Amino acid sequence: MNKEKNKRICPVEYAGGLDNSIRRLLQNPEKILKPYISEGMTVLDLGCGVGFFSIAIAKLLINSGQVIAADLQEGMLEKVNKKIKGTELEQRITIHKCQEDTIGVTENVDFVLVFYMIHEVPNQDNLLRELKSILKPNGKIFIIEPKFHVSKKSFEEMINKIKDIGFEIIDRPKVFISRTVLLTIKK
Repeated sequence: MNKEKNKRICPVEYAGGLDNSIRRLLQNPEKILKPYISEGMTVLDLGCGVGFFSIAIAKLLINSGQVIAADLQEGMLEKVNKKIKGTELEQRITIHKCQEDTIGVTENVDFVLVFYMIHEVPNQDNLLRELKSILKPNGKIFIIEPKFHVSKKSFEEMINKIKDIGFEIIDRPKVFISRTVLLTIKK
């Protein structure tokens, strides 16, 4: 899914717009994620970009737990690494480069954040099946998509696919200018 193959991926050159004080006011990561993150969890931030949410998640984990900051683009991961280098967060955030057609994480996780990136994935079914395979029992996936890129109809179609794969909806939390769904594996 490099830029030539998938032009829908947010390029590294626009990374500055992904982490700024205005966004932090409108989409406060701590406020959005605090109800779902607790100490000791293993959390996958899929499509982590510059680490806007990864760093907040690591702080919410307090003294134990792990964040896997995963992205397809090496440039994004380098930006995360620069932010955490030499800090206590370096011990809680693992940088992971995804492959073109697989996440490639083998560790089971308690929570997955998929913020503004699932619409960039050509084969969403494969992605969702892979997420299901690494999610711990009672684990949750929080998918957040931008209203300005994803229509209500296409979001609902994606949710129907998700249900067919074996997930059930827990909630639809409110996030500024976003479509959201919180999921777990059907019992």
